[in-house]
Amino acid sequence: MEKLHLGVLYGSRSCEHEVSIISALQLIRAIDRSKYDVTPVYITQQGEWYTGERLMDMALYTDFDPFKAGLKRVSLDLTAGSGALIHYEPGKGLLRGIREEVVARIDCFIPVFHGLHGEDGSIQGLLELANIPYTSPGIVGSAVGMDKIMMKHFFRGMGYPVLEGVDCLRSRWQADAKGMISEIEAKLPYPVFVKPACLGSSIGVSRADDQKALRDALELAFSYDRRVLVEQGLDKPVEINCSVLGYDGETETSVLEMPLTDVGTLDFETKYLRGSHSSKGMASMGRVLDPDIGEDVSEHIRSLAVSIFNALDCKGVVRIDFMIDRVSGKVYITEINTIPGSLAYYLWAKKGVTYPVLIDRMVDCALKAQREKDENSYAFRSSILKNVQLGGKTPKGGKL
Repeated sequence: MEKLHLGVLYGSRSCEHEVSIISALQLIRAIDRSKYDVTPVYITQQGEWYTGERLMDMALYTDFDPFKAGLKRVSLDLTAGSGALIHYEPGKGLLRGIREEVVARIDCFIPVFHGLHGEDGSIQGLLELANIPYTSPGIVGSAVGMDKIMMKHFFRGMGYPVLEGVDCLRSRWQADAKGMISEIEAKLPYPVFVKPACLGSSIGVSRADDQKALRDALELAFSYDRRVLVEQGLDKPVEINCSVLGYDGETETSVLEMPLTDVGTLDFETKYLRGSHSSKGMASMGRVLDPDIGEDVSEHIRSLAVSIFNALDCKGVVRIDFMIDRVSGKVYITEINTIPGSLAYYLWAKKGVTYPVLIDRMVDCALKAQREKDENSYAFRSSILKNVQLGGKTPKGGKL
């Protein structure tokens, strides 16, 4: 049986560039090579696409130099269904032109981006245009899942439980910082959390317990994004995460996890830099699997996770994060991660779904979604073009 050819996309112009590299190399090493051929496709922070076996060397990324590495710069052929990664280089001789080499033909892409220009719907739109299967959620789910402000409006509109928040613009902050702080304090009690709208991995996120801390937090967040969400905080909430896998109403939830942190918020350092296992990404973070929070609460969280997954028409594997108020016991939705760190594989292992099997199921979802898409009709014939004369008059005497 002929093997499927997978292309693993990662890197890109994002503050979470390095985290994406870790997640991607983890995934590539877990792929069953008896079933798949694999081509890594690394997108630099300048937006250039490269491929080559040497991309599997983590040390290569410390001071990336594609010329020393002997990699090939490639472009994706956007002809629908082509899947070709093409390398262009100058020909030789007097009549030299540009020589094209098809480096690989990809049957299915696995996007392993975190953050902008990859997790936010941009790459998903490119792959939709190229008509190539891919394993992440689609354009809408990815875009909403990346934008914390739009995500909160979506959740609230769907009736899901969310904490109160205030949307803020950099232009308003620069024009009237004092007025913005007054507005936030009038609407939200301390503590609050200040978050850049379109970043992940907790980059630029700060907790503020007073006005000075709020001012500092806003300054930091606005350095990363022109739009910022200030959200009501809970005092030492119980954080619970749940992964969902599937497509088109056929879903399964992972075991739940309770991340362990002693700093009051799960920041970038806690997630990725503490200890001696930072190269393992989210998989190395301290956590309790199957936490004892009561079966009713656990089932409520799983039910909410599946409902959100389906409402955003997701596919593949996502992770949805929740908080439980220790005082009231109420569950709130924090966010959805449409391409979670380490693809949340560590949440599936306890259910007997190994990482290679998880990848198989992600690919199956992508291929099923592509078959569904290919059933759509994209042809609608009419006589409209026969009645148009550009720059002149229509046959009935009217002007175009």
